[in-house]
Amino acid sequence: MEIKPGRMVYLGYGKYWRSDEIVGLNPIEEGRGPGRRTEVYAATRSEPMIASRSERTILQDMVTAPEEIFRMEEARSVIGDLIDALGDLSPLLRRVLSNEGHFEVEKWEERLKGLLAPEREDEAKSQSDFFA
Repeated sequence: MEIKPGRMVYLGYGKYWRSDEIVGLNPIEEGRGPGRRTEVYAATRSEPMIASRSERTILQDMVTAPEEIFRMEEARSVIGDLIDALGDLSPLLRRVLSNEGHFEVEKWEERLKGLLAPEREDEAKSQSDFFA
């Protein structure tokens, strides 16, 4: 991942910080709650700031351009609509697509749903992988 320099990153509750000055993100384990999700360490501060957003969301904003975020959200929406449309196909049409067109609707539904499913904890990269 490449940190986009000079980008203002929203930390929550009206707080913003420059992406290239953030040097560490630490999820809050104890005392976590509304407004207390992540400790954000900045090069210019001795104490961490408390952010109301998750470390994953903050990191995503640090490396992704706003237009890319919009395009990703639009792609998620389109995939969701496609999953709904495939789910509405009749059993007869599913058989015809499979037999005549070699198009396995169930396989595509599962594959598309996998794109929208959040990454499970055991599959998620550790935070140290983000800064390697």
